[in-house]
Amino acid sequence: MSSNFHEGHRTNIIAFEVSKASLTVHSLPDDRQVTIPNTAPAIRRLLKAKTKGSNPFVICEASGGYERHVLNCAVEVGLSAHRAHGTRTRNFAKFLGLSAKTDAVDARMLALFAAKSVDLRLWQPPAPETVELRGLRRRRDDLAQMIRIEQNRLEHPQIKHVERSLKRHVRAMSNEIKELDTQIAALVAATPEFRQKSGLLTSVIGVGLKTAAACLAYLPELGSLTKGEAASIVGLAPHAQDSGTLKGRRRISGGRREVRSSLYMAALTALRLDPAMQAFAHRLKERGKPAKVVITAIMRKLAVILNAVLKTGEPARRTHSA
Repeated sequence: MSSNFHEGHRTNIIAFEVSKASLTVHSLPDDRQVTIPNTAPAIRRLLKAKTKGSNPFVICEASGGYERHVLNCAVEVGLSAHRAHGTRTRNFAKFLGLSAKTDAVDARMLALFAAKSVDLRLWQPPAPETVELRGLRRRRDDLAQMIRIEQNRLEHPQIKHVERSLKRHVRAMSNEIKELDTQIAALVAATPEFRQKSGLLTSVIGVGLKTAAACLAYLPELGSLTKGEAASIVGLAPHAQDSGTLKGRRRISGGRREVRSSLYMAALTALRLDPAMQAFAHRLKERGKPAKVVITAIMRKLAVILNAVLKTGEPARRTHSA
């Protein structure tokens, strides 16, 4: 695949509505539909039959990993594929006036979404190291979330035995996180690309090894994006809420929350240590922006800076123009 995006008008499309055990497949332009098992051999057979004398575009939604066979088989057969974000496809369904939601309806809607959309980012199979890093990091984040839940329960344990149980669980999970952090650090150090990118990312004030690892795991596209894409893909691009003379408050939505949570901690650190970020925050406060908006703006600025240092291959200066 020569481009990160698939442009132009598509007429030959294979759309997969994904579930755990089966796939509802809608093809255009014949506007036909079949259901097949969600297994690599079944998908491979269908794609090979559909590619005789044509080069269809494959699309599916992100479905908690159940879409991996579709994407892997598409690349294996040599087809361009796009993994659609659920928010975009749901909005498209509203545009079409589709109120019913069934596998058959969703499969056809996905095919039409591919036909009407431009600049769809092509899916690229991640490197094995990225898959491993993402798995380690996701397990770490899951444990951190469970620790927060258990610590909230510790505020009102009432029964001593329950309190001791909660504390044992928190200690055990904390030890697991330390072990995972060690494994993540070792993987980054042993992988030349990770090691080089981590060095660039941590040159940005406020960004430590853990935030760098989150970016490498969850945002492998970083360094190939525009400023707007860097903010949008993390869910930090403000969306207008205007109508007529009403100027509504801008809101962020969507994006990769795993990276966003890491950038939040990095933004707090940058606000404490980076004079340029402090000046930037001061200007926003003088304009009457609330604290939450200020932190979001700093997170957005960090996302843009991180994308820039990877794109240029140059470490960040220790201060940044605001």
